[in-house]
Amino acid sequence: MCRIAGIIDKTKTEAQLVANVKAMCDAMAHGGPDDEGFYIEALHGIAFGHRRLALIDLSAAGHQPMFYNENRLVLSFNGEIYNYRELKAELLNLSYEFNSNSDTEVILAAYAEWGIKSFDKLKGMFAFSIFDTIQNVTYLVRDSSGIKPLYYSTINQNLVFASEVKAFKQTDYKYTNNKDWKIYFLAFGHIPEPYTTHTEIQMLPKANYMAWWHATNSFEIHSYSHVADENRINNYAEALEKVKKGLQHSVKRHLYADAAIGTFLSGGIDSSIISIVANQVIKNPSNLHTLSINFDETEYSEKAFQDLISKQINSNHKEDNINKTCFEKYFPHAMAAIDQPTTDGINSWFISYFARQNGLKAVLSGIGADELFGGYPSFKRMDLVEKLSKLPRFILKQGLRFNSQILKRAYYLSYKNTSGKYLFLRGFFNPQEIASILNLSVDEVDEVLKTANVGVMKSSLTAKQKASWLEYNLYMQNQLLKDTDAMSMQHGVEVRVPFLDKDLVQIVKEIKSDLVYETKKPKGLLVDAFKNVLPEKIWNRPKMGFTFPFENWLSTNEQFLSKFSGRGNKNVNAFIEDFKKGKLHWSKMIALYQVVD
Repeated sequence: MCRIAGIIDKTKTEAQLVANVKAMCDAMAHGGPDDEGFYIEALHGIAFGHRRLALIDLSAAGHQPMFYNENRLVLSFNGEIYNYRELKAELLNLSYEFNSNSDTEVILAAYAEWGIKSFDKLKGMFAFSIFDTIQNVTYLVRDSSGIKPLYYSTINQNLVFASEVKAFKQTDYKYTNNKDWKIYFLAFGHIPEPYTTHTEIQMLPKANYMAWWHATNSFEIHSYSHVADENRINNYAEALEKVKKGLQHSVKRHLYADAAIGTFLSGGIDSSIISIVANQVIKNPSNLHTLSINFDETEYSEKAFQDLISKQINSNHKEDNINKTCFEKYFPHAMAAIDQPTTDGINSWFISYFARQNGLKAVLSGIGADELFGGYPSFKRMDLVEKLSKLPRFILKQGLRFNSQILKRAYYLSYKNTSGKYLFLRGFFNPQEIASILNLSVDEVDEVLKTANVGVMKSSLTAKQKASWLEYNLYMQNQLLKDTDAMSMQHGVEVRVPFLDKDLVQIVKEIKSDLVYETKKPKGLLVDAFKNVLPEKIWNRPKMGFTFPFENWLSTNEQFLSKFSGRGNKNVNAFIEDFKKGKLHWSKMIALYQVVD
């Protein structure tokens, strides 16, 4: 797990390339505290930079950028390849040689053997650049679930790329502010891919690669993964066994590391299952680290459920407490760590901070379970969304005339597209509120959101499959994964997500949707697969989610509130007063904090 950066620009001198790419890497040093490396090839104007967080093969043999095949291939890699040992064994049988025990070298050998077809063979989380000196092409590649970020910019026949948008700002290239980012952010609670705060900087789509042809300074972007939803498993017992074995295999893969690794244990279904399965895999509980966060405010505490699991598996358990004093001390650091605007990354900053304080460099998380197995309220509401979506536009637009927030959000359905359905389910501010905050008209807000390129769901999907698509491709993709990556890497901590293992995701896609979702309890298929080891007290209770008592702490935090003092916008002032009275969720205040100049 690392941070990568690169520039391809024939107009730059070698000194300029070095200065720019080093500045980019310095800006991301937090994500790669163990080592740094650079590759400069002035003839083609190429500069690769790398900051390393060493987890597999901690020796100097894992140094990057890494070379292979007599220096014909050059790689800068961020991530983990969980099937690298299987691939390595296959490549050894094909007479390939290796000088390290790293997964990085396996990527190079796999490319040497299979070319671009190798990208689909990789199972893990990754974003990398690979320069093929023979073909005179550089590839940028991103994993199939979009776990690791990879931003790029192509202007004036040059390419700049990095793991964080902040890195681009350290170069001598000029990037313009995306005039629409605040609209996206206030509507979605995040900036959806491929958009960023800058017009020229975009996110490479997941399961895609960019080919940059050096001879012509041109590029193409293609998908390397073409997996169809087969829905061939229609027996519940078979589905249970497939999910059980699939997750066990995934967790076993994800636990491999040459550095300290553990699990986040919130006390919910997903983290409890991950911790239980990890304990089964490790077999020696003293080697399994579990980490929990708690609060003085008992209404937010899940300590009883955390303790239940940690005692059941007899793990090496660590528990940290966050109080108002601790929060106020570190809150400015968490806000400064944000790469792209977000309403929900502060949680990840704090738990990653404590993971590092407890000596962990990698931690397993339960991200992906709710999206795959139907854990969110949206799975129950999607039938209603489908019915409401059929109403005429002029009726749906009347929602803004009412005081009800649900009716106001129904306005989004008048867009008659994917983003409209998502915003009805999870939208932050409604178009009227966004317009008032940004001093725009509702029509101006509509124009941006109606045309947002967030992907298109297949009309043939069932209502619950559509809910899964929205949660997986929008909420998880743009909020959970992006926040987790940015905030964990601020502390040099790698968060691994076993539920997004490529093989496990494929298993779920192959199960008929009524077996996955049509159960009496949320995530019923997942729970039933591990019911013999998962206590009923864990799964038979209301879902809490992972949150902090932010409203209590922020509503009296003068440093936070001072950002809004003296603002001339009466609408923003009204939101602030509502927040002080407990009538506005803290996440909306976090959003306002980032858009108010």
